[in-house]
Amino acid sequence: MTEVVRESMEYDVVIVGAGPAGLSAAIRLKQLDADLSVVVLEKGSEVGAHILSGAVLDPCGLDALIPDWRERGAPLNVPVTEDKFYLLGEAGQIRIPNWPMPPLMNNHGNYIVSMANVCRWMAEQAEALGVEIFPGMSASELVFGPAGEVLGVVAGEFGREADGRPGPSYEPGMELRGKYVLLGEGVRGSLSKQVIARYGLSDGKEPQKYGLGMKEIWEIDPEKHRAGTVVHTMGWPLGGNAGGGAFIYHAEGNQLHIGFVVHLNYENPYLYPYMEFQRFKHHPAVAPLLEGGKRVAYGARAISEGGWQSIPKVVFPGGALLGCSAGLVNVPRIKGNHNAMLSGKAAAEAAHAAITAGRASDELTDYETDLRSGPVAKDLKRVRNVKPLWSKYGLTGSLALGGFDMWVANLFGMNPLGTQKHGKSDAAATGLAADHKPIVYPKPDGVLSFDRLTNVAFSFTNHEESQPCHLQLRDPTIPIAVNLPKYAEPAQRYCPAGVYEVVQEDGKDPRFVINFQNCVHCKTCDIKDPSQNINWVTPQGGDGPNYPNT
Repeated sequence: MTEVVRESMEYDVVIVGAGPAGLSAAIRLKQLDADLSVVVLEKGSEVGAHILSGAVLDPCGLDALIPDWRERGAPLNVPVTEDKFYLLGEAGQIRIPNWPMPPLMNNHGNYIVSMANVCRWMAEQAEALGVEIFPGMSASELVFGPAGEVLGVVAGEFGREADGRPGPSYEPGMELRGKYVLLGEGVRGSLSKQVIARYGLSDGKEPQKYGLGMKEIWEIDPEKHRAGTVVHTMGWPLGGNAGGGAFIYHAEGNQLHIGFVVHLNYENPYLYPYMEFQRFKHHPAVAPLLEGGKRVAYGARAISEGGWQSIPKVVFPGGALLGCSAGLVNVPRIKGNHNAMLSGKAAAEAAHAAITAGRASDELTDYETDLRSGPVAKDLKRVRNVKPLWSKYGLTGSLALGGFDMWVANLFGMNPLGTQKHGKSDAAATGLAADHKPIVYPKPDGVLSFDRLTNVAFSFTNHEESQPCHLQLRDPTIPIAVNLPKYAEPAQRYCPAGVYEVVQEDGKDPRFVINFQNCVHCKTCDIKDPSQNINWVTPQGGDGPNYPNT
């Protein structure tokens, strides 16, 4: 095959991902030196296209980055006014009082936001400072130097045929080179995976753990809407089948953000996370809120849950990992956006200092030090045992032991239970089908609950069908030869977008079908496949979901 010849552009810093981490880094770099050349590449069709509304934002990251964000009109319009926690049973619920919870669990002072709209606003701030932002530009390859250092990325490649060969409208893209490359791709980013593996960044760390978060936006009856109310639930319908829980946020404009998280270390391969979410909406504490309303959007994404003990080394020759690419989510708080912003700010400061000193393409050790001793460390170290305790002892045990550990850490700055280990990866946690029973789920009613393909239409996902499939099988025989007999091929169920099917036609052997056009870029398949046979790579720029965030 003929080697592709590409033009190149030089920048001081190249940033992959226009989420809160990447945009914070870009803003901070230009705050420090207006003459630095900074570019941000975003694979979504626009900034925010791959971020579905619905988050509770701790503004500490914005406070540190843009102290006058209120005066600048940041879209943080709904302060949290009420904070409720419930333990659900099938027919009822018990409210967990707020007073026994550590102060870190208090949401007062936080805001219910559309993170897509927050990122759009941040992009405006960045562009006003002179940052170049290119949406619809997937960063598909890393560019390496002679000593193995990262020198840049390849972005903007379009027009390959399904077999990978350049088609008639092929565009080779460009090499965007920088003194440093900052990766803010989000969870399980395709370039981040490569640098973690190439440089052994996770050596000596606990395996990263994940959850699958699914979310719908509803417009509900104004009489039922309570702007500023935050509700979190645990228990039913998951029970002992999996860890996880749900959230309901009353946002502005009579909108309800309703979401469901399933920890991906579940054993039963028959578990169907999407249907657990749909079943949840029929609970007597939830259904009345939704009745008479309408769903306007749906989406899903993986969430990093490993916490402190799973954070890889975050620097490598020529760059750094930011935000969810490094796994900076605070699991009990279900928050990571504030740490993403803080990490972007810290990486920018380290990169600025290095460039000012005449350095390039080395390790930003000051960023590593800041992340492990600064505000992100303080936030994550005190909650580090909640997730492994949940995995070991279930919901009740984690509430008791995890609560105790967090309280002591909050009061005295030390975790009495030390640092618990996670053990297996989520893929390795998957049990054999022979050891578990299939789970029968109620059929969606089309009013409160919906089938997957109907809901995927509300993610407004689109992929150019002639391009190579971005869901790569390392061995195409494994789904039918291994995963089907051993695990009942769980890809049929764990994917929240109906991408994977096992098709059985009369008189023919079963076939594994990948409907990559449906993919909402959640990365669950890359994480949960028990044979680790699926490799998620970025499709061409502009493809994927186009969340409305209205």
